Amino acid sequence: MPAHSFDYAVIRAVPHVERQEFVNVGVILFCRTLRFLDARVTTDFRRLEMLAGNGPIDCFRERIELIPEVCRGTPRAGLMAGWSLADRFHWLTARSSSGIQSSEVHSGLCDDPAAALSRLFRHLVEG
Repeated sequence: MPAHSFDYAVIRAVPHVERQEFVNVGVILFCRTLRFLDARVTTDFRRLEMLAGNGPIDCFRERIELIPEVCRGTPRAGLMAGWSLADRFHWLTARSSSGIQSSEVHSGLCDDPAAALSRLFRHLVEG
C-alpha cells in the first residue's frame, strides 16, 4: 500500500475565457510528507494554438514554463521562491479567471511522487 498522500491539480490554458474552453497543459503535484512540489508542463503547444485560433500564445507559453520554476523555488520564481512549499502549491492552484487556470485539487497515494507526477502528466496532458 502506498505510504504517502499527495495533492495535485491540472494546469489549464484558457485562450478565450468567455468561451470556457481549455487545454490541459500540465500537472502540479504536492506531497507534504516527502517535501515534494513539482510540475510537469507540455512543450507541445499545437492543441493550444488550434484552440487560440489567431490569438497569440507567447504569453501563455512563458507563464506555463514558469510554473515548474515556482514549484522548485528557483530564482526565476522571484519572491515566491522564499515561500513554503504549501504556500506555493496553494497560490498556483488558487481559483482564477485568467488564461492560466487549475482544476480542482485532487488527492492520491504514492511511494514516489516524481513517478506519480509523470504518470498523471502522461494520462491527463499527453493522453
